[in-house]
Amino acid sequence: MKPLLLLILRGYKLAISPMLGQNCRFYPSCSEYAMEAIREYGAAKGSLMAGKRLCKCHPWHPGGIDLVPPKSGEKMASDEDEKSANAPTSDCTQLGAQLSTQIRSQQVNFSDL
Repeated sequence: MKPLLLLILRGYKLAISPMLGQNCRFYPSCSEYAMEAIREYGAAKGSLMAGKRLCKCHPWHPGGIDLVPPKSGEKMASDEDEKSANAPTSDCTQLGAQLSTQIRSQQVNFSDL
């Protein structure tokens, strides 16, 4: 079930999302959030988390950064940095991982920027 859901989301991102434009009020986008949640928590709980996120997508919600919460009992972001530093990845992937780590490790208030 998990691979099927990820395939559907990937198809949406490639075929439908480009026609809709960059309108997401959240980072990461809802489809990216859904893919990460399904990978992290499985098909059932990940889909539920994605559905809750989609319910927040309306004009009266301020949006902002809404990352998939790490599973309880997992190692903190600093350990992920060590793993990602050893893995061969592209510059964009590394920058995204670094940004995600920084966001998870501290509260960022973008209204001050």
